[in-house]
Amino acid sequence: MGKALIIGAGGVANVVIHKCCQNPEVFEEICIASRTVEKCEAIKNKLGECATKVHTAYVDADNTEMVIDLIKSFGPDIVINVALPYQDLTIMDACLATGVHYVDTANYEPPDTPKFEYKWQWAYREKFEKAGITALLGSGFDPGVTGVFCAYAQKHYFDEIHYIDILDANAGDHGYPFATNFNPEINIREITAKGRYFENGQWVETDPLSVKEVYDFPEIGPKDMYLLYHEELESLAVNIKGIKRIRFWMTFSQNYLNHLRVLQNVGMTSIEPIMYEGHEVIPLQFLKAVLPDPASLGPRTKGKTNIGCIIQGVKDGKPRTYYVYNVCVHEECYAEVGSQAISYTTGVPAMIGAMLILKGIWKKPGVYNVEEFNPDPFMEALNKYGLPWKEDFSPTLVDEV
Repeated sequence: MGKALIIGAGGVANVVIHKCCQNPEVFEEICIASRTVEKCEAIKNKLGECATKVHTAYVDADNTEMVIDLIKSFGPDIVINVALPYQDLTIMDACLATGVHYVDTANYEPPDTPKFEYKWQWAYREKFEKAGITALLGSGFDPGVTGVFCAYAQKHYFDEIHYIDILDANAGDHGYPFATNFNPEINIREITAKGRYFENGQWVETDPLSVKEVYDFPEIGPKDMYLLYHEELESLAVNIKGIKRIRFWMTFSQNYLNHLRVLQNVGMTSIEPIMYEGHEVIPLQFLKAVLPDPASLGPRTKGKTNIGCIIQGVKDGKPRTYYVYNVCVHEECYAEVGSQAISYTTGVPAMIGAMLILKGIWKKPGVYNVEEFNPDPFMEALNKYGLPWKEDFSPTLVDEV
């Protein structure tokens, strides 16, 4: 059916590539591109025999002209961006210049400012519409599946949605004293930023990790979870009509937070450059270099994740509560594609988003977040491609615990 250029060669890219190759009737040909061609070749070699034709290439995703040249030489129908959020705009510019559809899993973030905001990518709406191509933003799990869950609830179970709590729990154990399950630089910037949630038409800001609840997650048990700001809050606050409050929660162990506080206290999480022996060094980037590579955690990680949405609103004039979630097992993910569940839960939805565009199901000129499309085909694909979801119509609410 089509060709996909996949930019990135980390843990998420590995999952996207494996899933594309499990779906060769849609992804007839792919090209894996990164600054580190050795990583691209390693992923290709892990695939073994497959019907999808696989190429590898070098690309510097910070260089728009280089991305344009690669697109022109390979001729993809879609670009799946699983590189760094800093590179979103560069790749979107290249897609505009070549008339190719675009998918990513996280919104643009300036390298020198730890700030999630869609304004930079939403500014491309008219350009993509005029070019007749689709840009699908945030087609991972959170953001991504969480937005589809909300759209599905809105379509099938509610006349009005008033409250949404997004809950992200990782009960996996990788055995290291301290490591991050995805890019350490992005992960630590996200966690150390101020928390924020949407309530009654405005944003309420909190100090980092200052709001905590304990929630008893299905199949995982009670976990400490903390209020964070996450990018899907911004788009859902716009696209889910009638919303009064939306919050995002993520679990962390005390061991993780203790290590993080020490690293903050000694300046290792700073993004301000310092001079060391005549060289400019950004402490957080140096820390990233010495921490375990998240892509290497797969064989070590045991346990489960649980990510979902607790939604409250009204149906036929009566209050309704709905909890939709996915439970993923780290060991099963590794057995299938060689990655732990954090990469798996992000990579599978990226493939699904790209597939729906290539099939013409979610193909519409412009820039869109996932919740702006019909959720049903995406929800069906989650069950088919490894992320089955479960429903509970009488869950415990976050504020009841």
